[in-house]
Amino acid sequence: MKSVSLFAGLKTGLACTLTAVFLSVSSSSALAAPGAKAPERTTGEGPYKRLILRGGTIVNGEGAPARGPMDIVIENDRIVSIVNVGNPGVPIKAKRPVAGENDKEIDISGQYVLPGFIDMHGHIGGSADNIPAEYVFKLWLAHGITTVREPGSFNGLGWVMDHVERSENNTIAAPRIVPYVGFGMEQEDEITSPEQAKSWVKAIAKKGAKGIKFFGAPPKIMAAALSEAKKQQLGTMMHHAQLEVTSMNALDSARLGLTTMEHWYGLPEALFEHQIIQDYSPEYNYNNEQHRFGEAGRLWQQAAKPGSKRWNKVRDELISLDFTINPTMTIYEASRDLMREMNADWHQEYTLPTLWQFFQPSRYAHGSYWFDWTTDDEIAWKDNFRRWMTFLNDYKNHGGRVTTGSDAGYIFKIYGFGYVRELELLREAGFNALEVIRSATFNGAEALGMADDIGSIRVGKKADLVIVPDNPLRNFKTLYGTGHFRLNDKNQPIRTGGVNYTVKDGIVYDAKALLKDVREIVSAAKKAE
Repeated sequence: MKSVSLFAGLKTGLACTLTAVFLSVSSSSALAAPGAKAPERTTGEGPYKRLILRGGTIVNGEGAPARGPMDIVIENDRIVSIVNVGNPGVPIKAKRPVAGENDKEIDISGQYVLPGFIDMHGHIGGSADNIPAEYVFKLWLAHGITTVREPGSFNGLGWVMDHVERSENNTIAAPRIVPYVGFGMEQEDEITSPEQAKSWVKAIAKKGAKGIKFFGAPPKIMAAALSEAKKQQLGTMMHHAQLEVTSMNALDSARLGLTTMEHWYGLPEALFEHQIIQDYSPEYNYNNEQHRFGEAGRLWQQAAKPGSKRWNKVRDELISLDFTINPTMTIYEASRDLMREMNADWHQEYTLPTLWQFFQPSRYAHGSYWFDWTTDDEIAWKDNFRRWMTFLNDYKNHGGRVTTGSDAGYIFKIYGFGYVRELELLREAGFNALEVIRSATFNGAEALGMADDIGSIRVGKKADLVIVPDNPLRNFKTLYGTGHFRLNDKNQPIRTGGVNYTVKDGIVYDAKALLKDVREIVSAAKKAE
């Protein structure tokens, strides 16, 4: 099979399976059926002509420490005033913005206000069959996610663009969607020349795509596509798949103009010192999913060590190229602790049957690689994570941009919940809490070229906000829709936290009500089964 166009031959509007998405060459691939489109919006209030949020503690997303109590004044969907109204723990005596007769006021005293979260790797569907868009969107909004970069549009660009436009008009309850297209989609012929690559880029730009997702292609074709993407002002992202990484690792693609790398493939290969090809076991077969993920968990140990000359050289050059790393650590976490992911708190009420079935071990499904997953496999992946996290923290500390993405819908990861887990993993990697929030908000907006409108709480920016009852800087677990499990003062185990409100484009969504809707969707699906 030729590898120059990974999606060649797929008909317009068809969804790719997980196998196709991740470069499978298996002839057993099938097409995942897109789920139902999102219904018209019946939840969420606003945007208001004038909305005042009273007494919250602001974490602005740019790195400033928390500050409150503050009043935030919003007109339509723009922040017009942020007023310091006093000191914590004492009655407010300061002069406050005056509410008019028709203004809406919400008392958020004692609550924390953050910029809307940005998921830089959020598939609406394309993995399991029949995942309803409403299910995905409401889980995202319920966890404070107001903007999503859709990496590949594997349900078909037309299907995705319909939701892009409806979300922009706020006729559906959904985050803002930034649509990227898998390289080679939307046409039947394979891309075999630089000229074809340029023509394809122009064509998808006209259809409304905001970027391209690559998996690999010959250098000349990649160079042509990336050059044309820059001319068309399209973003670019890449999963440096093992089938093509020898000819193009993360540093090679960054030099050609790639703006963002996904996951971590391609980065260890750029750090090789004593080899140019991963040292695979003799029995390795890429189409065997356990081989694929088992060997991937031993890759970072083949790369240059932290602080070495090669390590520093690659790090510094990527930073000089303004290269963004979007690690999606959460999607690989089952590799280091399968039992934890299989038994996560949220599966019973929030995981659709179609997803649960898709997650089970299968030799036909990508990412369902639990054929005989051993203690040694998990230990190898723990070591992999340590080295990977060390690079991410070092990259951030030297000025590199690291963003936050989830890649949920695969490998026991559920929308929204997986994103919060990514915040915890960034914390584990060495990011302090404010650095985590910056990665989840401002860095994503900057990478998308949208920092003038979203990504931080500033006068003049859009009213994209997350309002939470507990301090997330102390404990990111309080952001989970299932809350934080702890003991109260009466010696009773309870769950606290969860998002209270998500504000997108000035529209106020009750996060708890969104979660209730999702539970009902899952319950109905289980009854139908």
